[in-house]
Amino acid sequence: MTGWRLRGLRTRLLVAFALLSVFTALAVAGIGYVQARNGILQRTQDNAATEMTTQLKQLYPLPRQPVDTSALQSAAERLNGRKTSALVTSGGHSAGDMPASVITPELRAVVQSGRVAWQRVDVGGVTQLVLGAQLLIATGDRRNPTIPSGIEVYELRDLNPEIDAVNRLARDAWLAGGAALVVALILAVLAAGSVLRPVGELQRAARRLGAGDLDARIAVRGSDELASVAQTFNSTADSLQRHVGELRRMEADARRFVADVSHELRTPLAAMTAVTDMLDAEAKRLPDAAGEAVRLVSQETHNLARLVNDLIEVTRFDSGTASLEVDDVDVAEAVRATLRARGFAVETDLPEGIRARVDPRRLDVIVANLVGNALRHGAEPVTVRLRGGQAGITLAVEDSGPGLDEKVLPHVFSRFYKADTARSRSEGSGLGLAIAWENARLHRGELVAGNRPEGGAVFTLWLPREVR
Repeated sequence: MTGWRLRGLRTRLLVAFALLSVFTALAVAGIGYVQARNGILQRTQDNAATEMTTQLKQLYPLPRQPVDTSALQSAAERLNGRKTSALVTSGGHSAGDMPASVITPELRAVVQSGRVAWQRVDVGGVTQLVLGAQLLIATGDRRNPTIPSGIEVYELRDLNPEIDAVNRLARDAWLAGGAALVVALILAVLAAGSVLRPVGELQRAARRLGAGDLDARIAVRGSDELASVAQTFNSTADSLQRHVGELRRMEADARRFVADVSHELRTPLAAMTAVTDMLDAEAKRLPDAAGEAVRLVSQETHNLARLVNDLIEVTRFDSGTASLEVDDVDVAEAVRATLRARGFAVETDLPEGIRARVDPRRLDVIVANLVGNALRHGAEPVTVRLRGGQAGITLAVEDSGPGLDEKVLPHVFSRFYKADTARSRSEGSGLGLAIAWENARLHRGELVAGNRPEGGAVFTLWLPREVR
């Protein structure tokens, strides 16, 4: 995993709601804080300027020129207040409690131009307001109603109350943003639940449908997009149920037809086999062409009889009527008996003393089909190996042929499957490996196919020591 990823629709919805809420709360709180802060400070500056203008009127009439330091000190004392300190300057003289260092050149230039000016400055880490104005002398001339007196007045005001108000405003903004985030998360959980509840029902219904429960349906609520999805799912499930029911009916009819035909053919085939066996015994006395024809008829009759018997066996597996007749069996001796009865010439590795409770007839069928398949489609030598374990026995049939193609392996136990599609017929019925696999499954065992590293195919049968 290269990085942290959000997994689950619920998590993504909650995170999206949270991020949107945080962004909205920050934006609203930030904009409100900035506007309120600017409004408080602007109102404070305007009130301070108005108050200063009122205080300046108390300094009239102005002292005579030139102004001395005592006159400036007297004016500064009249301006000093509980929250303010003043500085009065004229002609290079100054008086007052306010430090001159807080007056910036820009502020002084505006004051000297005859206007009232103010500026926020940092004094010892505290934001304060500096205001400045020049006292003017009325001339009575309409063109120049006033002239500068040369006396400049500056005030330094404490902004701590306003700063405290701004800090409270910021705290309230953060609290409101946090409350909005909590409310948004609650709403997100409720919204996610209302959205994901139908999605969860759809997921569970889809799993049930995939597991084979064709009755799985979803309750349709409302008329929104999720309700439309639910209706589509239900319609699809109805259609699938109909088609599967039809396919099952057709499959059952086909199996019943095969079973009926196989049983009907069994009796006449038994008579035909008896007759062909008699003719086969007399084939040596017949002319060459007639003898060859008799042997061909006999072989094809036996092949047909074997096919019918295999079909009957397959129908038993399909109908669930196949059963086991278990007995305590010496597995090595049972395998040797199968090889002798079929005349199979193979190499064996069959240790003595390995016993298991299995169905002898079905074990015989499994071994005969596996060895016969190896001899027909593999190459000699064919080896049969037996091993015993605490839980079960393992029987491996190996050949020395080219092995099984990777594309063939998934289908090797399918009925009537042919690895070579160009081959129209084979000596077997095409059901031998399928029947062997079904017999292994009936024993609660398994049969697998593979290739040996040194070449050749290997079929491995595992059966439990005792079938329960």
